[in-house]
Amino acid sequence: MATVAIIIVGALVAGQVNRAIYGLAWNRRAISPWSPVSGSTPARTWLDCVPVIGWWRLRRETDVHGDGFWLRPALIELVLPIALAMLYRFEISGGLLPIGHAPVDPQVLRAQFASHAVLIVLMTVASFIDLDEKLIPDEITLPGTLCGLLLAAWLPSSLLPAWTSVGPPPYPIERLLLSTPRTWSESFNGIVGLGIVFVCVVGWWYALLPKVLWYRGGVCKFWRYLLASIFRNRGSWWLTLLGLIVGGATLFCWSCGGPAWQSLLSAWVGVAVGGGAIWMVRIVGSLALRQEAMGFGDVTLMGMIGAFMGWQTSLLVFFVAPFTGLLIAVAQWLFTRRKDIPYGPFLCSATLIVIVFWPIFWSRWGFPIFVLGWLLPVVLAISLLVLAVMLLLLQRVKAIFANAS
Repeated sequence: MATVAIIIVGALVAGQVNRAIYGLAWNRRAISPWSPVSGSTPARTWLDCVPVIGWWRLRRETDVHGDGFWLRPALIELVLPIALAMLYRFEISGGLLPIGHAPVDPQVLRAQFASHAVLIVLMTVASFIDLDEKLIPDEITLPGTLCGLLLAAWLPSSLLPAWTSVGPPPYPIERLLLSTPRTWSESFNGIVGLGIVFVCVVGWWYALLPKVLWYRGGVCKFWRYLLASIFRNRGSWWLTLLGLIVGGATLFCWSCGGPAWQSLLSAWVGVAVGGGAIWMVRIVGSLALRQEAMGFGDVTLMGMIGAFMGWQTSLLVFFVAPFTGLLIAVAQWLFTRRKDIPYGPFLCSATLIVIVFWPIFWSRWGFPIFVLGWLLPVVLAISLLVLAVMLLLLQRVKAIFANAS
């Protein structure tokens, strides 16, 4: 019965996913039957809003939207509900847990599924907009990040499961918290945790602000341009108000303490590490290649994923994404002959892979790596340095071949 309900709800949600794909894009189009029709579009009826069937009926608008425009949205409304139902059956049967795990409350498994279902819906919208236009709007990642933070505080059990696969089974299941796989430090419940979340909130607020970074002309001109671009934009004041509200809610959660605070702090660190990792690659790549290496939408997207998945999973996704990207890039070239590569779908597909194969990722790579503790940032810093050197060498090789030709 639950599976049927998920399919029905998933089909209705998929209709809104298609609406968001066309309605939140930079080049907004009234293709979805839920959107207001334009002057050149034939009149629509309520039957056009029926999942899948409605798109078959909308073939009559081919002259307006182009041949085959209805195929992709129809497939989304067909595949997404089935995929969510399959994910539900998978997770509720313990698919995210190791063999020999201790008993887990089914409500915990349902909370984890709910979190992953919301994330998948958000990633679907972001991926298809990125495929169409090579950008990811803040209208997806900003509410998505807030939703991930809210779920972490409201349903602390929605975090991914974690375990220490040492010793004989049964393995006790814990939440994937900031300190995992080490024990939770009491200092995180006090001023240390508040300081960490303050840095995360301020960094998130700064990342969202519309700003101009001018590196020529010295430090004074840099700050003058930066502050002027921030304070003269009306959107900055709304984002500042939002940051104050979110910060106040986070402070209230800290004062309450308990599992809600532990999960919320872990989610905030996931935002910072997920978005920060892509941000660092963007900076290093741009400096080495002397061109934009990655869109900032990828930064906010990875921050959103981190809010749902935690900082440990964000790093796993970061390293899996290039491999999924290779498959997507080849498929895109075969079907469309496009050579431009939007990175958002790579991150989203890697996230889905990590979710489905979570027991393998955590047992084989997650636990052995993250038990290193504070040695891990040193390894990541060295990796960024190696990336910069490799990109500089690549640019040098390209220049040599260009001069030779």
